[in-house]
Amino acid sequence: MVQCTDGKVRLCRIRGKMKRRMWIRDSDTVLVAPWDFDNKKADIVWRYIRAHVEWLEMNNYVPVSLGR
Repeated sequence: MVQCTDGKVRLCRIRGKMKRRMWIRDSDTVLVAPWDFDNKKADIVWRYIRAHVEWLEMNNYVPVSLGR
């Protein structure tokens, strides 16, 4: 389950090529792609590390409260 910036909670799945490469934890910031036919589900496209989240916050790409 992922809390998105548009206020919706979506059930997300980890894409196949990411599945064996990295672990997703509860507090991670991720980039998701909602499904076209079901807006309640999405795919996790990327997981950001802490340094990248800080950069995104400093440059106003994501609100400070969402990155933590």
